[in-house]
Amino acid sequence: SSHLTLEEGHRNLRRCRCRCICLGAMSASQVAAIASLEGELDNTIADYNECLDTIWMLICAMLVFFMHAGFTLLESGSVRFKNTQNILAKNVIVVTVGFLCWYVVGYPCALGANEKSSLFLGHTNFAMDGFWDEKSSFRIWFFQGCFCATGATIVSGSMAERTKLAGFVTFTVLMTSVIYPVVVYWGWSGAGIFNYTEGGVAKSIVGAPLIDFAGSGIVHLVGGIGALVGAIAVGPRAGRWDPSKDSEFEGHSIPFCVLGTFFLFFGWYGFNP
Repeated sequence: SSHLTLEEGHRNLRRCRCRCICLGAMSASQVAAIASLEGELDNTIADYNECLDTIWMLICAMLVFFMHAGFTLLESGSVRFKNTQNILAKNVIVVTVGFLCWYVVGYPCALGANEKSSLFLGHTNFAMDGFWDEKSSFRIWFFQGCFCATGATIVSGSMAERTKLAGFVTFTVLMTSVIYPVVVYWGWSGAGIFNYTEGGVAKSIVGAPLIDFAGSGIVHLVGGIGALVGAIAVGPRAGRWDPSKDSEFEGHSIPFCVLGTFFLFFGWYGFNP
């Protein structure tokens, strides 16, 4: 309602000035004073809109970040008790190491586009360089960083109980520094091979541009393919398909699985805003 009041006040101020000028009822100083008020009102509306955008993106980003709690519960409840500590460590590694890689290399490769960028990869804003010149970049960095970490977490579940921490750390670094950011650049940067502008027309190298309506298609594409490749590479757990050992592979905590599902359900409202 306050936003509508600002907009209506701005329009009314313009109408008043135009009428007074037409009737010759205003002096030059009065016209200048109203113009100054209009400028202040423009700045107030711009600040208000910026605050709304920032709050909206931070809420969505925090919901996506909270999804990692859901992944942690779901994955730890689905594995055997002896592997719980391993899966918990992997989920912490995804968020910590993943965000560090996103900070240094991932974001520049994913969204560091400018007029000199190629169709393949971004190359600006390393380690948040230039963010203070365009402060809205901070909220975009955090929001997209949560998505990046999510893509790596998807893979951790597909290789649960079969991957050492050292190998998973290596994968996380590659995923959050190169693999995921490159695909994000192709589809979301506005300058990549799946969606770029040429001659004022949006296009891709195959014709029509990619439009990711929900905003999560690329995350699931990269995470899903990574999970499939990882599962094929490590294979099933030893004895997993032996009928006599079925009971040995049951998840150790159904409540964890259910709670994790609810946490993920809640986080999806930020994942697909």
